[in-house]
Amino acid sequence: MNRIILSLALLIGSVGVILGAAGQSRAGEPPLGLPPVPIPADNPQSPAKIALGEKLFNDKRFSSTSMVSCSTCHAAEKAFTDGPLSVSEGIQGLTGTRNAPTVVNAAYLTTQFWDGRSPSLEDQALHPFLNPVEMGLPDHSPILAIVRSDDDYAKAFKDVFDVTGEKITMTEVTKAIASFERTQIAGNSPFDRWYFTEAATLNEAQLRGFGLFVNEGRCVSCHRVEQTQALFTDNRFHNIGVGINNIQKEVPEIAGAFLAAEATLAEVDVQVLSDVRTSEIGRFAVTRGFDDLGSFKTPTLRNIALTAPYMHDGSLATLREVVEHYNNGGVTKPGDPVNDFLSGGIRPLNLTEQQIDDLVAFMEALTSPEIAALVPKSPSGK
Repeated sequence: MNRIILSLALLIGSVGVILGAAGQSRAGEPPLGLPPVPIPADNPQSPAKIALGEKLFNDKRFSSTSMVSCSTCHAAEKAFTDGPLSVSEGIQGLTGTRNAPTVVNAAYLTTQFWDGRSPSLEDQALHPFLNPVEMGLPDHSPILAIVRSDDDYAKAFKDVFDVTGEKITMTEVTKAIASFERTQIAGNSPFDRWYFTEAATLNEAQLRGFGLFVNEGRCVSCHRVEQTQALFTDNRFHNIGVGINNIQKEVPEIAGAFLAAEATLAEVDVQVLSDVRTSEIGRFAVTRGFDDLGSFKTPTLRNIALTAPYMHDGSLATLREVVEHYNNGGVTKPGDPVNDFLSGGIRPLNLTEQQIDDLVAFMEALTSPEIAALVPKSPSGK
């Protein structure tokens, strides 16, 4: 199948996609394959603000043990994740229930966290500091005490926000962190150079894999590719049969108890990382809508080959296991029962072993060279 036929199939499969995003990236033109970075009107980018955000992002003093920073779970040398951990480790080696998603291209996501409980990067930055299994602070006052008294921080906040002393608040702190995170943008993968410019080509397995991605695999339904850009996510939530399959018989009890508790979003943040069963109800914890039981946000596939393990709980170790899960129709082991809340488009794909390999090969073509350069190669050279 040649590129023209693939493109026509893609257009048919992508009818109704919302196009584009507002805003400008720091460097002007975004990387090949990506739209301009959305920038909030109340938090414009500047080099000084980005530098301040990077310093805050890497400061371990903002945890109860002074040993954990944002970059602990989102390390540049791990493609801004904490792989190969399945779920993240916080203070004193405590573990949560969720796999750390990459910060790379998070600027394009319309909500943050696997269940979308934060509406922005600014809001998301508030919560890990206080979560008892992440950074473990009782409140934000220790952070403010540091940034108000540290000479370097005091100067930076004055220069960037024109605030000093008690006028420095978490609003300025999270705006700076979010500004840094918005610079972690990566496109220009082999796929981008082939699809958007025809300046390069993919190998035969990757070409076959893209055909499957668009057609038999139906991956493009959620991992969107458009004519001029490709975020590889629909920014929506789906139950694909991971996690909730393990608690099917307990769902009525867990959901009922959660509704009765009437937890605030701050309390949800603690519960989903402290209790595995609560974690598995997914987006329901935010919306209280039964259609959202077991649903989690569609992650981008960009740089996916560098961010194993996979799924919200890190339960699938390889991309091949991921494709096999979908091939089985939403169950990890063939023949396992399908949960009652599975999203409608999830059904067996009946792909051959060769086709599974080809899909994996295509996803490996989504790696950005600048992100690959950050990640040390294994002794095998991979």
